Amino acid sequence: MFKKRFSIMLLAGILTLGMTGCGGQANNSNGANSGGEEKVKLTFGIWDKIQEDGMKSLVEKFNEKNPNIEVEVQVTPWDEYWTKMEAAATGGELPDVFWMHTNEFLKYASNDMLMDLSNLEGTDGYKDYPESLVSLASYKGAVYGVPKDFDTIALVYNKEIFDEANVPYPDESWDWNKLVEVSKQLTNKEKGIYGFAAALEDQQGYLPPIAQAGGYVLKDGKSGYTDPNTIEGLQFYVDLANKYDISPTLAQLADTNVDTLFQSGKVAMSYLGSWRMSSYVANKDIADKFDIAVLPKGKERASIINGLSFVGNASTKHPEEVKKFLSFLASKEAQDLQASNGTAISARNGSAEEWVKTYPNHNVQVFLDMKEYSVPVATSLTKAKWGKTEREMIKKMMMGEITVQEGSKVIYDEMTKDLATE
Repeated sequence: MFKKRFSIMLLAGILTLGMTGCGGQANNSNGANSGGEEKVKLTFGIWDKIQEDGMKSLVEKFNEKNPNIEVEVQVTPWDEYWTKMEAAATGGELPDVFWMHTNEFLKYASNDMLMDLSNLEGTDGYKDYPESLVSLASYKGAVYGVPKDFDTIALVYNKEIFDEANVPYPDESWDWNKLVEVSKQLTNKEKGIYGFAAALEDQQGYLPPIAQAGGYVLKDGKSGYTDPNTIEGLQFYVDLANKYDISPTLAQLADTNVDTLFQSGKVAMSYLGSWRMSSYVANKDIADKFDIAVLPKGKERASIINGLSFVGNASTKHPEEVKKFLSFLASKEAQDLQASNGTAISARNGSAEEWVKTYPNHNVQVFLDMKEYSVPVATSLTKAKWGKTEREMIKKMMMGEITVQEGSKVIYDEMTKDLATE
């Protein structure tokens, strides 16, 4: 019964993500080590090419400690990752260990696809992890994922553009009005420079202003899209996109994304997720020309927090070896190593500071500081359905095709209908 239910949910997910199908790969094979003993081979699925080397460094350390186990990192781009996981899940071919996103977690956990890690060796009840991140990987009182990392959203700005205009850099005193004011000052259409880039994104887009206005997307099983504060925050972001003439249009951003425009000196400011830092610093054309600041405040000061987790395939042929690998990934050694690679802010308490040390020339401490007042990304079992409507309506708002009030009502109705089925 659960497989049928899972298949229906997966179809909704495929339609939402708009991805192309990608078949699963057999996930277990055996070889022999130099001593002639059987070597267990595990597959480790991830979606971020930028983090591939970092994950391989973890695997190498684990393989050194466990010569009878060989872990292979398999990278599938985000645009194909969940389609591949869905096909693999229905065919019983999920990787032994793989990355899990909060948007997809409940779907897999509720259908018995994930290994129960509540009593994973060495975790001691996950006391060394923030409770908020553990809760993102928990379902009905059980823990199904080892918290991998967390991310928050900050304001990224081009110092060179500010300097040329003789405008002071953003700081904690900034609010929405100041953001608009300075964005107007820095916009120079003759040079093709925009003061701000408002992208059609959730974490790096419309979610922060909703939280800053005191609104919410989902609370106590109910949609927040008719709440006046939610509408106020959404209106502010839509205005950034199409009222003040300070941002590239969505059509322009479809041709050239925010990262490319910012890194080529055509955008002065935008929202930036902490996971993007490594790629920005790796670009020598922009590395020493940008810095980070806290997000400008609305009624409240707020950012958005999300966390990934390492999960185990409940149907793996090698459960003990999988648990051993996951136990290593939960260790301070592994979490410190991941952070020191600079690719992600490790979830374990105390490890995040190692990530900060990898960026001595940038004010990345703000990503950690904002954790204290960040709002988790909203999710539910039917997010694949209502999330599709949410994105479609907000796109229409940002293009000026419908009002924020009209679009919000459509989102509210869809969410209410979908949430009632959970």
